[in-house]
Amino acid sequence: MGTAVTQPVVDAHHHVWDLAVRDQDWITGPALAPIRRTFTVDDLAPHARAATVVATVLVQTVTVAEETPEFLALAADSDLIAGVVGWTDLTRPDIADTLAALAELPGGAHLVGIRHQVQSDPDPQWLLRADVRRGLAAVADAGLVYDLVVRPEQLPMCAEAAARLPHVTFVLDHLGKPPVASGGLEPWASSLRTLASLPNTVAKLSGLVTEADWASWTVAGLRPYTDTALAAFGPGRLMFGSDWPVSGLAASYGEVIDAARELTAELSAAERAEVFAGTARRVYGLRGQGPA
Repeated sequence: MGTAVTQPVVDAHHHVWDLAVRDQDWITGPALAPIRRTFTVDDLAPHARAATVVATVLVQTVTVAEETPEFLALAADSDLIAGVVGWTDLTRPDIADTLAALAELPGGAHLVGIRHQVQSDPDPQWLLRADVRRGLAAVADAGLVYDLVVRPEQLPMCAEAAARLPHVTFVLDHLGKPPVASGGLEPWASSLRTLASLPNTVAKLSGLVTEADWASWTVAGLRPYTDTALAAFGPGRLMFGSDWPVSGLAASYGEVIDAARELTAELSAAERAEVFAGTARRVYGLRGQGPA
């Protein structure tokens, strides 16, 4: 465990938001009240330092085009944020030009990927639409990857999209949100293995504590899901992400990373280095921040 604790970490999935800039309309109800406030990079920094995190990937929160330039500017001014997964409308006819324009903005070199809230899109076949496939191809042509935020029942659609677009790298956020709270594995596990059988797919060990019971989750309860993912993808196609500050509903930043370290303790030092830094650096093309 000593090597795992001291090695540099890339947090491949976190968020920030400023409620004075725009509302986060998904943060509703009493259960989410603890995160209905502004969270900044400065709020994250001390937790990251304490956990030996040397670089992060900032991920979009809302389907608002203005958020991505804001995040790129944040990254330009940060010694922590190494990459940004933003949002833009993939169905735009000029999507290639839009992506090129984002890359030219202040901090544009930090743009590493695009994401859309497929989990809540009203079109159940959104990823398979012709206009979306065209946009996904443009993402790959721009040297970017595509993050998938989906529910378990949407994993077969993800596999079909990845099979149709072998030149696009798909990164599955939160392992596809398995049913940790209920303890069930199927059909999530079979769908995950099908997705992982495609070489252009990667997954994040992230977001699991909030899929579990927030008050009573345990590392043992998470283990069947991380073991399934490790067997399906292997350490070279898995990356750690905190999902901060959403993860704060169930655990502190330190508890999330400690759980991930415990769940990967049986891996070799080289394999842990992949999960905690190498995969994210390679897949997102992160450069220039923290030890390589």
